[in-house]
Amino acid sequence: MRLYPKEDLEGIYVIHLYLCFVISSLNHRTNDFFEQVYQVVRLIPEGRVTSYGAIAKFLGSKKSSRMVGWAMNASHVLNDVPAHRVVNRVGLLSGKNHFKTPTQMQELLNEEGVTIENDIVVHFSDLFWDPSKELNL
Repeated sequence: MRLYPKEDLEGIYVIHLYLCFVISSLNHRTNDFFEQVYQVVRLIPEGRVTSYGAIAKFLGSKKSSRMVGWAMNASHVLNDVPAHRVVNRVGLLSGKNHFKTPTQMQELLNEEGVTIENDIVVHFSDLFWDPSKELNL
């Protein structure tokens, strides 16, 4: 006895192929988005910081700041992405626990001349690098 009638199997197979295509497409778009994030982060000058939201807005997805955070979490295997320069919208080192040690993010920023107090960038508004303004786009 079959679980599905023979004529339904073709429909199920088509649905399966469609879902595989959609998932593959989403994975490809996620990878593309992550790479776009990395390209922006590579442009942040030493001694400056930006926010997850500013990157998302620059990329045309202003509600995707959480996804920018995921990209930053995944970037630690890439030596050329200065993830320590990306903080939350008030200058908090919200990603610090995703580095090798909880103090590494602050240490890297300190080496660039950025002062941190209580996990917050001092003079955040002066050090804030807005890709939408700085890249004149």
